[in-house]
Amino acid sequence: MIRLSPKIRQLPESLVQEVNDFIDFLLVRQDSTRWQLWIHFTDALTLSESGFADYLPNLEDYENRLARGEIQW
Repeated sequence: MIRLSPKIRQLPESLVQEVNDFIDFLLVRQDSTRWQLWIHFTDALTLSESGFADYLPNLEDYENRLARGEIQW
């Protein structure tokens, strides 16, 4: 087993947190149930973020067309 503590102590706090996050990732990946939940979560997050990115420009276009009288509410 590799002893990493001396190396980790040399890192700045932000990188220590990154190492900690990576260890959490490895632990989740080992547990197949948690890993499947993680995959579903990231897929849903990606879908929701991509849909929301288009929402505001579409809303602004809708409001402009409504203001110009091109469409009615």
